[in-house]
Amino acid sequence: MKHQSTSFGLALTSYIASCWNHEGDPVELLKLENQTARFRQCLKENPRFLQEKVQKYFKNNPHRLTLSMSPDETYYDKQTQMETDKLKQKVDSLSAPEKEYIFEKGLELRTLQSKPQDASCLPALKVSDIEPTIPFTELDTALAAGEVPIQYCAQPTNGIVYFRAFSSLNTLPEELRPYVPLFCSVLTKLGCGVYDYREQAQQIELKTGGMSVSPHVIPDDSHLDVYEQGVLFSSLCLDRNLPDMMHLWSEIFNNPHFEEEEHFKVLVKMTAQELSNGIPDSGHMYASIRASRNLTPAGDLQETFSGMDQVKLMKRIAEMSDIKSVLRKLPRIKKHVLNGDNMRCSVNAAPQQLPVAAKEVENFLKSLVRSKKERKPVRPHVIEKSSESKPVGNELLNCSQVTRKLITDPTFKPCQMKTHFLLPFPVNYVGECVRTVPYTAPDYASLRILARLMTAKFLHTEIREKGGAYGGGAKLSHSGIFTFYSYRDPNSIETLESFGKAVEWAKSGKFTQQDIDEAKLSVFSAVDSPIAPSDKGLDHFLYGLSDEMKQAHREQLFAVSREQLIQATNTYLSVGQSTRGLAILGPENTSIAKDPSWVIR
Repeated sequence: MKHQSTSFGLALTSYIASCWNHEGDPVELLKLENQTARFRQCLKENPRFLQEKVQKYFKNNPHRLTLSMSPDETYYDKQTQMETDKLKQKVDSLSAPEKEYIFEKGLELRTLQSKPQDASCLPALKVSDIEPTIPFTELDTALAAGEVPIQYCAQPTNGIVYFRAFSSLNTLPEELRPYVPLFCSVLTKLGCGVYDYREQAQQIELKTGGMSVSPHVIPDDSHLDVYEQGVLFSSLCLDRNLPDMMHLWSEIFNNPHFEEEEHFKVLVKMTAQELSNGIPDSGHMYASIRASRNLTPAGDLQETFSGMDQVKLMKRIAEMSDIKSVLRKLPRIKKHVLNGDNMRCSVNAAPQQLPVAAKEVENFLKSLVRSKKERKPVRPHVIEKSSESKPVGNELLNCSQVTRKLITDPTFKPCQMKTHFLLPFPVNYVGECVRTVPYTAPDYASLRILARLMTAKFLHTEIREKGGAYGGGAKLSHSGIFTFYSYRDPNSIETLESFGKAVEWAKSGKFTQQDIDEAKLSVFSAVDSPIAPSDKGLDHFLYGLSDEMKQAHREQLFAVSREQLIQATNTYLSVGQSTRGLAILGPENTSIAKDPSWVIR
């Protein structure tokens, strides 16, 4: 309840609404300390307080509904046949004049869809209304346990401490890399130290607001072929529980359990099922990741960590009768990740809590088992890049440079790849990616505005309104990959043609200054979206993006002109100018099957 998200106020409003509507006191409801104190008192007076509530409201409550659902393997075939029969019945029942009327109405609709909408009657912001500068976030950096940099950010966190750590994967052998996502997903669920997996889950629930581990591929801000790879550890807790949370992290790092084979099997099957179930909801993301795979080294690793390759690997592991060989890989990964080598940390907390947090993090880092010798990175080129944060009046902390160990693969060469994944869906998910420029390049701002302009003024009409897809558009990622995509799309080849038409439309300059201003407003709505106290300074910690760099990018966005948009289209998005990749997830397609340039999976 204390965790402040960017929709914190809205969430509180929803929380108090029902009570207030039934004559409750909303102010009393917001006094959380009083509510928890009362609950603790009830537990103290009656140890079976919760059990009695369960007995009353669940076990002895006759008001219930039981719903059973059984999947049908032929569901999609039946649905397609039903739609075909229904359409034939409708068409057969129409007279010739009725068919003519429907045809005329269809032409009328297409004409209306092609007309530009008059938005002049709507109230609107102007670009001049946007603040020209951003407020800078004050950060302190210190070295702890000899060499580990820690970023401290004092924020009004409502009595919560947020801790993050990023550990490099540079020394990890190549063959273990695909198993990193699995390692991350099970690390906090197999037990650690004196706790088995049930006790560990209970401790995490009791002492924290959650502990998560996830793989991260972080592109460099100035070079497309340079990136950082690592694992991000994130957690939060109430001020009073900080020692317990850091003790849990210490146990997870130093004494993780990798012996629970049966429970590991359950976790693997759950993870594989979640990944498979997630494809219909995020198919356009999977298509985009696959399409960008051959454009940058970071894109290649992203496919390994979170693309269709990862889904396929997890499915294969889940079907293995003997999983011991996979389980044995976890301790090997642990040696490269769960130590103080090549690690950095960050803490967001209230100013008065930072000295206590600094001490606890220092103790945690001292407890880590350090490697006895410097490991050589597997990839041939490691680049050290420093970002310096400014000290701001906290005498406890000293300012130092945060060094990020970026890597590059000199053997990587961008190339085009077209992949079609045959899946039992009635719709398609389409992604086309183009290699452009990194974040700090002057043209990055133009391409970012261009993505919004294409989406709002061309692609939405072509792909959603005319094509019938649930959604579609263009976006520019931090990695410098320009992506066209469509979501739950009845078309595939036609959509790819629409992407090409969008480029021709932008090259011809068929947009007004008002269109450009609207695109800028849309981009700034994302740039200026609220940042929760827990995430202040996160861009600096993870990506090395300083407020000065963000301000420079902001000024470039303001300065984008019509000529720059046309030039950026010609330079990067025209066919033959930049390397691109394509991917489609969906049903069988005869046109693609006949085209030898497509790889069908």
